[in-house]
Amino acid sequence: MLGVSLSNKNNNFYFPERSPVSSGAEILFEENQDTGAIRVCRQRMIFAVLAFLLVYFIIAGRVVGLCLTNGIQIHRLDEDITESEIYNGTPITRADIIDRNGAIVATSLPTVNLYANPKNVRNPERIAQKLSNLFPEIGYEDLMAKLTRKKTSFSMIKYNLSPAQQAAVNNLGIPALEFQKSEKRVYPHKNLFSHILGYTNIDNLGLSGLEKSLHKRLTESSKPLQISIDMGVQDTIREELLAAVKEFQAAGATAILTDVSNGEIISMVSVPDFDPNLSIPVGDRSLFNFATQGVYEAGSVFKTFNTALGLESGKVKVTDKFDATKPIKIQGITVSDYRGENRWLTLGEVLIYSSNIGSAQIISRVGKEAQRQFLINLGFDSPLSDFEVFEKGTPLFPSQRKWRDDTMATVSYGYGVSVTPLHLISAFSALINGGIYHYPTILKSDTPTHPARRIISERTSEKMRSLLRDVVVYGSAKQANVPGYQVIGKTGTANKLIGGRYIDGRVMTSFAAAFPKEKPQYALLVIMDEPKGSKKTWGFVTSGWNAVPVGGRIIAQIAPQLDIQADFDLNEQRRHVKAAFIR
Repeated sequence: MLGVSLSNKNNNFYFPERSPVSSGAEILFEENQDTGAIRVCRQRMIFAVLAFLLVYFIIAGRVVGLCLTNGIQIHRLDEDITESEIYNGTPITRADIIDRNGAIVATSLPTVNLYANPKNVRNPERIAQKLSNLFPEIGYEDLMAKLTRKKTSFSMIKYNLSPAQQAAVNNLGIPALEFQKSEKRVYPHKNLFSHILGYTNIDNLGLSGLEKSLHKRLTESSKPLQISIDMGVQDTIREELLAAVKEFQAAGATAILTDVSNGEIISMVSVPDFDPNLSIPVGDRSLFNFATQGVYEAGSVFKTFNTALGLESGKVKVTDKFDATKPIKIQGITVSDYRGENRWLTLGEVLIYSSNIGSAQIISRVGKEAQRQFLINLGFDSPLSDFEVFEKGTPLFPSQRKWRDDTMATVSYGYGVSVTPLHLISAFSALINGGIYHYPTILKSDTPTHPARRIISERTSEKMRSLLRDVVVYGSAKQANVPGYQVIGKTGTANKLIGGRYIDGRVMTSFAAAFPKEKPQYALLVIMDEPKGSKKTWGFVTSGWNAVPVGGRIIAQIAPQLDIQADFDLNEQRRHVKAAFIR
């Protein structure tokens, strides 16, 4: 009987999980096992190589980023570094400023600041020497002081590096030197808007002008701030003022152009001026904004307000006449005329010939209480605090107790009250625009910040326009009689008060004008500070020889820019033909 063998000839046992196979099958099975192991090994090697390459590229990319961009950024500063907002790791962002037509007049450009971490500085002498070669304006000693401040991990080296300077620092390969993102305020038109815009410091904090007064608005909103200034008109007026200062050897000049319908300032120039992109020494005359800060006695321009008050009161009529045959005395002072007519003058002639005697007689009919209140209504007693430019002057306005009869007389022709040019042009605009006072603004907006208020009646305003037109046609403002634009205006010349007394020959000349006569759209004020006489002016320094012709040249140029169509009436054409023939 056959039995089942439990072992092979080699005494190898077969277990239940292992089937007895032939030696050939067993070999094939073992070969298949070897092939699978090789495949797994190969896959693991490929995965390891790919992982290594991935890590390599990540490291290489980071190194390139550090070398070619802004480097390592600061995210936390030591507690002792609180010098300025710019050090908080987040650059200050200031909104652009644009003119009324959308042209950029102030903007910010991205830049970087260079700083060092003194705790990481190993060889300050070597680093200071290399940096002094790149930035000779800093100096080796200053650099050494910055690099050896061991108690801090932040020491500013230089603000606002150019791309070339940043690349040069990178090429030094010094780990202790790092960059910080920042912004640089840029004024592309340089001096043109300097007294309006002001400027910022190296930390982008506003120090003057709109940059200071509206700092919060400029840093809390990215929306551009639009001003009411027309850049083209601003440039035209500035060029004329610079030429006038040179021609008359004046100490300075200012001009303001305003829209009489809403109080918007279309142009405001004060020269000398400055480039806000550059550093200007404190106390330099060019930093003084005479248009808003200058407080002066306006002289005969004030006769405009005096005459309007007389008409508005009903106590003076256009047909009235005043005795200007000789000087008059009022409470201890003598009132006389400069090159007077020495005869009786009509109300219009009081303005045409700028009679102090006639003006004093006009106000004597009205009274000092009404005079003082009228000037207060025009805003002459207080600063224009809400005007947007930071620099503002405070008028010199006598108290009620000091407002005596002699004060009443001198104020009637422009002495005894000192105001800024901005005060003057705002009040003048109200007299000729129909009698409505608009608070001045340098921002373009459809919503006025102050309600308009009536100062005089429309009827009185109409009479004033006719009287002021005669001053330009027949009086001291003839050189501003620009054909086609029916200019109206009043001149003023005031001796400057120096050391407690008025100095002959050192004057402030003014010309307040508006155009066109029938429905004025714009008012212009031109002021010359200490103009000198010349052969061309026959040695005279009064406003008719300097401020008036400058105002005339300005109006002739800006009227077309403002899209005001010239209108030649027949009588005006005849006058100009006659004048040309006489010449």
